[in-house]
Amino acid sequence: MGKAIASTVISYDAELLEKIAEESGFVKEYVEEHGEESVGKGWIFQVFSARDYQGHSYRDDLWAVQRKIILELAEKEPCVIVGRCADYILRDREDCLRVFVHADPALRAKRIVEHYGERSDSPEKRIRDKDKRRITYYQFYTNLKWGDVHNYHITLDSGQLGTDRCVDILTGLYHS
Repeated sequence: MGKAIASTVISYDAELLEKIAEESGFVKEYVEEHGEESVGKGWIFQVFSARDYQGHSYRDDLWAVQRKIILELAEKEPCVIVGRCADYILRDREDCLRVFVHADPALRAKRIVEHYGERSDSPEKRIRDKDKRRITYYQFYTNLKWGDVHNYHITLDSGQLGTDRCVDILTGLYHS
């Protein structure tokens, strides 16, 4: 959906990963895996895992670089940034539209299989695991609840509306 919306605005997805990897010194795969979700499923894991004696971690370094780059890109030009706590990072910008798109887990599972194919883990399990890691990461770095409607200007149920309609709504908002 982000790519479809980005046909009218610049989108940073792969480019964002490249920029973060280049500036942070981490390989792209590390940035992909740790840049918007916790490696563990619990808040306690996020707080105490892989930290030095001062409480610092590589994930904190990655967060700082990611935050800096997101702020720079948003300052440079109108763009679409999906995930990576960009809604929180850009919360003080009046020109930022904070959006949360959600769908029923069964529909999300169906889309995962259509897009990525079957794997040994069930798509429902992959969604649960990934969402738990996203929730932990988001809460740790923002002190907010991931998916809470109060954090966004608009939330859309792509299961009810369909992805094409969500794209139409968001591009319409951008052009208005």
